[in-house]
Amino acid sequence: MPNGHPSLYASITTLALLLLLSLEKCEPRYHYHKHHSSSPKFNSGSQISLPPASAPAEPPSMSKDINTTRSEHRVFDVRSYGAIGDGSSNDAQAFRAAWKAACMANSSVILVPSDGVFMVTSTIFSGPCRPGLVLQIDGVVMPPDGPANWPAADSKKQWLVFYRVNNMILQGGGTIEGKGEDWWNLPCKPHRGPHGSTLPGPCDSPALIRFFMSYNVTVGRLRIRNSPQFHIKFDGCDGVHIEGLSISSPSFSPNTDGIHIENTKSVAIYDSIISNGDDCISIGPSCSNVDIANVTCGPSHGISIGSLGVHNSQACVTNVKVRNARIRDSDNGLRIKTWQGGTGSVSGISFEDIAMENVRNCIIVDQYYCLSKQCLNQTSAVWVTDVAYSNIKGTYDVRSAPVHFACSDTVACTNITMSEVELLPHEGEMVDDPFCWNAYGVLETLTIPPIYCLQEGQPQSLALEDTPAMGCS
Repeated sequence: MPNGHPSLYASITTLALLLLLSLEKCEPRYHYHKHHSSSPKFNSGSQISLPPASAPAEPPSMSKDINTTRSEHRVFDVRSYGAIGDGSSNDAQAFRAAWKAACMANSSVILVPSDGVFMVTSTIFSGPCRPGLVLQIDGVVMPPDGPANWPAADSKKQWLVFYRVNNMILQGGGTIEGKGEDWWNLPCKPHRGPHGSTLPGPCDSPALIRFFMSYNVTVGRLRIRNSPQFHIKFDGCDGVHIEGLSISSPSFSPNTDGIHIENTKSVAIYDSIISNGDDCISIGPSCSNVDIANVTCGPSHGISIGSLGVHNSQACVTNVKVRNARIRDSDNGLRIKTWQGGTGSVSGISFEDIAMENVRNCIIVDQYYCLSKQCLNQTSAVWVTDVAYSNIKGTYDVRSAPVHFACSDTVACTNITMSEVELLPHEGEMVDDPFCWNAYGVLETLTIPPIYCLQEGQPQSLALEDTPAMGCS
């Protein structure tokens, strides 16, 4: 059966594991973030224009106006709490002190000044805080230099954690530098290196930024680079607005997902540029109402829903819309990946107005996702239904067919809709044999290449009263 590329999730602390038990049930709500005008606004910059597909992944221009907010906000400069900012001194205690003071004040700004490089060890910034908290990063913030310099008492699974914060903004004209290279080369999981080489890594590697059990969070206008593992993740959150991020790490850096969400609902991701060694954006279980627009991905592993259903777990993902995106030089384009043996459903998914450039597996559903060749066939599966692909155009890497629907033997993919899909080879001859297995749907227009393998109607084995989506409502 076809296998996908691994996308491992960062582990969490014992406390986090206990708190997450309450988040297992899916609770979707049915609305989208449709207009930027209804979303939280940043204190810096205006809307950005997406660069052409051939442009390098440069960050959006940003104008800092922290000075204009001094009359409205109380500013807590980390240097006032003892931060040195010389790139080698440990400034964690100063950051914690500034956070503690600002957290107790209304409309406060924690300022990381532009003329410093601040090294901070693993830290949890806990809330709830008073309304209007802004963390303004105008300088450079970075962790210790690799696993050899990581304090033994600190968790190696996460670096900066924001826990139970509400109505917070993380922004600025600065850079969060992950210094991940030494982590990538730890001898655990082989991965591709430069010039076709194979390298080891990673083992226990920290996610760079994590929001946990937080609400109405806004993140934008930041550069986030070279994370040891996931660049930024949201877990157990409700109300997330991301805009104007520049995320980058080398294409050979393993498990460096750009933006990862799980157990999270009401998410908007806009106007961002992501290049990395794994999924550009990954959507895990128990996510709903996700709107992604004007995002450029690549090199990367594309925009992925999953992996879902690992260890026979239930996974519920609903109401995801991806529009006006650009994916280039990537191993995958638009991907849904699930393990055999899972339950639940992926439903209400829309991909529209997507430009592809030299993408392998432009459109892929892989319900046989596995990290080894020893996975056993199982009868239960996460049901994939109501997935629409509209105006998907561009070029593909001819090493794989551009369209690949590998659905469960027993739980078919249903209600797949394809319209204005036109994919041509980037180099070489056209691969005109798309793969379909137990996939049902409709072609609303002619497609390039022709997708004759998609079956019409509904499978006889799928009775409404027996749908595997039970438990996701």
